[in-house]
Amino acid sequence: MSTQQAALSVDFEYFSHLPAYRRAPGETDLSEVGLDGVTTLLDAFESVEGTGTFFTVGEIADSSPSVLGRIIDAGHEVGSHTHTHQHLSELSASERCEELERSKDRLEAVTGKEIVGFRAPSFDMSLEHFRTLAEEGYEYDSSVVPCRSIPGWYGGEFETEEPSPAREIDPDAPAGIAEVPVSVMPGVRLPLTGTWLRFFGVNYTILGMRLLARRGISPVLYIHPWELVDLPAVNGIPKRVYVRTGDYMRQAVRRILAEPFDFVTIRDLADQTTPSESGSA
Repeated sequence: MSTQQAALSVDFEYFSHLPAYRRAPGETDLSEVGLDGVTTLLDAFESVEGTGTFFTVGEIADSSPSVLGRIIDAGHEVGSHTHTHQHLSELSASERCEELERSKDRLEAVTGKEIVGFRAPSFDMSLEHFRTLAEEGYEYDSSVVPCRSIPGWYGGEFETEEPSPAREIDPDAPAGIAEVPVSVMPGVRLPLTGTWLRFFGVNYTILGMRLLARRGISPVLYIHPWELVDLPAVNGIPKRVYVRTGDYMRQAVRRILAEPFDFVTIRDLADQTTPSESGSA
């Protein structure tokens, strides 16, 4: 019997890219906080012979190009997480296009690979999201979270839980774009990872993975490298950002990857959408 697939994706941004950091009155003189977390992730993936997708903020390609080389050399996929980690809904149409185009160009130049996947910062999708992605040359998106409405966060908009043509989510989406939603806990409908992994603990995430697998759904998880390092104390950063970061999350990642799944890239899952539905018209 074949092993159930799962995806542990990485939103590769630095601590300083967090909206909470940008709004805080304090700051840190430490640069590239979170970079060490990439090494931890690469080692963890290697230990289980798994692969993942690193949705990377484009400007990291300018400041730390060598780390992208390590990610590619280890057999992982690199996708776009915009160029500067701005919320798309807060930008003009031309600014959104520039964020997507510039990120794609820089990441392709540094990695030598075609960048076809995208995830929006904070899962903040703008108007004509899929059309903009298609126009900029992307082939799939992973910004949908089919969770319940979380006041002050996101949710309540989508129900699709499995990779599908984007037209199943937005009838106006161009043909050829696929959507790979991030997983939520069945019934409870809260995300399995991100802040929720740290709030509820790794057993919560693993339970959700197993429940989804029983339904034949490949779990799609996400992690941030900065969650795996010891964060500097910054005045004004909410306490929730610091909950169970560092060693707890390093161990949590290894426990997740030790589960009996075949860990693949988001592109692998996107490619499994039905060609007749998601292919170009």
